[in-house]
Amino acid sequence: MNLDGARVLVAGATGVLGGALTAELRGKGARPVLAGRDPARLAAAARAHEDAPTVTFDAYDPASCARAVHDSATALGGLDAVVTAFGTVAFGPAAETGDEIAEHLAAVNLLAPTAFFRAAFTVLGPGSAVAALTGVVARRPQAGMADYSASKAALSAWLDAARREVRAGGIRVLEIRPGHLDTGFADRPVAGTAPPMPPGGEPRRVVAAVADALESDAELVLTDQDGTPVVERRTR
Repeated sequence: MNLDGARVLVAGATGVLGGALTAELRGKGARPVLAGRDPARLAAAARAHEDAPTVTFDAYDPASCARAVHDSATALGGLDAVVTAFGTVAFGPAAETGDEIAEHLAAVNLLAPTAFFRAAFTVLGPGSAVAALTGVVARRPQAGMADYSASKAALSAWLDAARREVRAGGIRVLEIRPGHLDTGFADRPVAGTAPPMPPGGEPRRVVAAVADALESDAELVLTDQDGTPVVERRTR
């Protein structure tokens, strides 16, 4: 995909990682649509990106996620990529995580992104892409984060299956699976308290790798043990 002129919906554009990704894509000439929950934060973000179009969504309302895709396609006359860069986390023993928290994690981390992508598959054409942030826990679940790990692992499995379905139609599915990043995400859990963690990786290195992956039609971005982003053309 040539990002110069590409029409890209970034869901979660008001967050640290989503904001960094929007800036990276904009720097390569992409035309972003910014999606988020808070209209005031969206307006501020749009001003930083030459008054880019904005759409709102509520991750607890899958219909609003699908609507954001269709509204974005209308605003730009089509879409070339849809990226989800939002989520939520909770900490604590599995036995002590309430059903309400588990349901919340599944809704935000699994059902909302897949609602975006189901809608995206109806408007995207050959040469386009969808991309989702999962994280290292999708393949290496962590103690004290069972339900969070499960929600990300489920999204990763969904992406694997959907990739096989849409590849023949020329739509690429990119999974972004970094390690711990310095975004403050762990400091905003819906439940529990984050355990001591090593210093996080630099988000800007990851978003640069994501842009490279979109341009090369790759299927996976992860980080090496030293935090170096790695782009893989095909998932293993």
